[in-house]
Amino acid sequence: MLLTKQTSRRKFLLSSLIALPAMGITVNGLSAAMAAELAAPSLESYTPTFFTPAEWTFVLTACDRLIPADGRGPGALETNVPIFIDQQLAGDLGSEIYLEGPFDLNAPATLGYQLPFTPQQIYRKGIAALESWCQASYGQHFALLPLEQRDAVLKKLQAGQVDFTAHGEDVLKGKLFFGELLNHTRQGWLADPIYGGNKGMKAWIAIGFPGARASYLEWVAQHNVPYPLGPVSLTGQRG
Repeated sequence: MLLTKQTSRRKFLLSSLIALPAMGITVNGLSAAMAAELAAPSLESYTPTFFTPAEWTFVLTACDRLIPADGRGPGALETNVPIFIDQQLAGDLGSEIYLEGPFDLNAPATLGYQLPFTPQQIYRKGIAALESWCQASYGQHFALLPLEQRDAVLKKLQAGQVDFTAHGEDVLKGKLFFGELLNHTRQGWLADPIYGGNKGMKAWIAIGFPGARASYLEWVAQHNVPYPLGPVSLTGQRG
């Protein structure tokens, strides 16, 4: 579940900037999408709220490999996915999770959440254990590994081949940590820009998603027909 916060000053400015072009008023020739791009935070200058500097470096590097900018669409970094993850974890994400147990880590997914950790704890423990594993296996932090080795580490993590037990974590499994990171990376890429990711609605534009338009029922039954209009965000931003 995406967290909800009171409107921040940045979001207020974002809404104000994109409202003018949406009403047909241009600001120094800016379209709504261009105005929203300028109002969105810059990944290079962003200071994380939840992550430590070392954790932030890992998240940037890992997200870049999970959704790379490979010519088939915008990458995780150019769509501010790490900012989305940081802002979600800095809020009340996971506050509704039952943590009293008992837990069965081998239970089927139909039985629901089976970890005694909040999402915040999963990241703290998972990043620390994986960095320790990388140091033991390669003598380097994850972010300093060559691209091919970073991909190999993530594949091992996904396949459950990275054992956290010898690195101070007996409960959290590497595969579960990977799943959490991958899910949040996908969410940040596809979410409405108001939540910090999908900068400039680049992901929506890439996949042809209409966004939060009031109605497009007339297009529901038109299969295999490209949707001709750009996406619209919750704040009225138009792509």
